[in-house]
Formats: sequence, structure tokens, C-alpha cells
Amino acid sequence: MTTNSNFFTRNRGILIFFVVMLLAPFVIGLFEGSSPATILANEGSVSKFLEGLGIEIFILALFALSFDLLFGITGLLSFGHAMFFAVAAYLTGIALKTLQLPFWQVVLLVLLAAVLQALLFSLVLPRVKGITFTLVSLGLASVFHIIVMSSDMINLTGADVGLQGVPTPAFINPASERFRFYIIALVLLVATYMLYRRFVTSPTGRVCIAIRENEGRARMLGYNTTTFKVVAMIISSITAALAGMLHALYQPIISPAVADLGHTVTGLLIVLIGGVGTLSGAIVGAFALRILDFSLRRFMGESASFITGAIYVIFVLFVPYGIIGTLRLKKLATKPGLKELFSRFRGKA
Repeated sequence: MTTNSNFFTRNRGILIFFVVMLLAPFVIGLFEGSSPATILANEGSVSKFLEGLGIEIFILALFALSFDLLFGITGLLSFGHAMFFAVAAYLTGIALKTLQLPFWQVVLLVLLAAVLQALLFSLVLPRVKGITFTLVSLGLASVFHIIVMSSDMINLTGADVGLQGVPTPAFINPASERFRFYIIALVLLVATYMLYRRFVTSPTGRVCIAIRENEGRARMLGYNTTTFKVVAMIISSITAALAGMLHALYQPIISPAVADLGHTVTGLLIVLIGGVGTLSGAIVGAFALRILDFSLRRFMGESASFITGAIYVIFVLFVPYGIIGTLRLKKLATKPGLKELFSRFRGKA
């Protein structure tokens, strides 16, 4: 009984989040006059739309979680992180459309590819670190992006048009089984978050944090830091790959944009908004980023990008620890933010 009590106490926040997200479509259905049976039959209009928005947020949160494990927990800033996501997305599309493999084989193929990619990135870990690792990871991802965009690969990847017409398995088809897709994505996100929490508090996770703080000292204490970074890389790659697979199953077109640097920057922004190294910040940041982007594009049109960029700058200046980090500190960086802002204006003047 005590063990169960401790489990619920430790994971109270994420369990509350799970219950709220699980009930949200039914609550929204009440306002639009839809019964629970209608929601389960995927016939609600507003609820179905919000389920789709929720799926996009869950996928972004999964991707951001994987990035936070590398950057926020282990201290590895990778500008090639989108490659994990994109390889899984394209591999899922090609396996289903061209190779016509059963879905369980697709899942195994994606997981195997994720591990191999992590090992590929890990080859440089003993030799480079810091900004050098960042640039090497960017180079590896750029090579994959060039391959995807190549006209020689148009039959497989669709080149700059993207991979279209991917057949989705009937049991998870977002057109006819969106609520089921919503639940699967939600369960996957919650389970991953709980596993990440357990990993961070484990001895291996503690060493990863020590590597982030001072790798030289961790090595001096006798830890093989490369091994621990490889473990973090593999876990992160698998998580990003699962997000990429869900993206391929949900979106009608797998765009080459998911393999670009911009997608990695999206993950970085989510982590910065939510709070670096907090894990829960990845979920909060995904909600904030997607809802902000959706709202501004709906009401501002083409001006949304400029306004979004200005909000990011203000956010970084005044909330440098992210939403979760600031709530934990209970303090906004108002004075340093104003000082930095005024110094920028004086510099331009």
C-alpha cells in the first residue's frame, strides 16, 4: 500500500495531466451537444478538431522530451536532433507505402534505426564536445536533409514535395479512429515522461547530470562519461523516433522540413519556454508553443511569425528559466531583462 501511495505521490502531476487530457474530449463534447458515444465514434466536430490539436502537441512534447534529456539533463547540445525524428518519419512512410510491411515490423525497424543513429552520433562523442559536437551533429543531419531533398530519391522520399499517400493502419487511422490515436499518443507521452523521471533519479541519470555540470570532475571520479552519454543518446533517439513515427501516421504529407535545422530549433524553443532540464517543461512548452502559433496564425495571418519571434525574445529576456523553472524559483528576471533590453536599444542608437 505504501509503495502505491509513494508512486501516486511522486507522479501526481503527470497523472492529473493524464486524467484531464483523457476527459477533455468528453467535456468539450458536452458543450457542443455530443454524447460520449459520439466522441468514441469520432463524430464530434469541435472535439475531433481539438483531439487533432492535442495529438500534434503530444508529438511535439515527445520530441522536446528527447531533446531535453540530451541538452537539459546531459548537457549535449545537438543541432542534428531532427534527424532522429525525420529518419523515423520517412522510414515509417517508406515501410508502409513502398515496402508494405506489417505495422509491428515497421515499429521494430524504426526502433532499430533509432539505435543505429544514436550509435552513429556517439562515434564522435569521445573525440569532440561542446560547440564542436553541436556542429558535427548539424553536419550529419544536413547530409540526411540533402539526401531527402535529392531528386534521385524522389520515388522514395518525394524530394522537396514530401512523401505523400502513406497508408495508415486501420486501427490507428486518424481520419476514422482519431480518438484512439489521441489516447495512444497521450499514453505514450505520459509513459515516456514517467520513464524519464525514473531515469533522471537513477544512478545513471545522476551521472548524466554530473556530466552536464562538470564532465572533467565526473571523469576524475572514475566514471566513463562517454558510456553514459551514449546511453542518454540512445534513449533520446528512441523517443524522438517514436515521435517521428506518430508524425508520419498522423500527417498526410511527410515534409522535408522535419529534417531541417528549423525542426531542431523548434524542439529547443519548446525546452527553453518550458524550462531546460525540468522534463515537465517540455510538455508545458509544447502546449504553449503550439497554441500560441495556432492562435496567432488564425488571427494575425502572415504577421504571426514576426509577433511570435518578438514574444520569444521577450520570453528569453524576462523568463530565462522557462515556465516551470520560474515557477520553482518563484521569481521573474525583470530587472536583468529590462537592463538587457535597454542596453540593446542604446547599442542600436
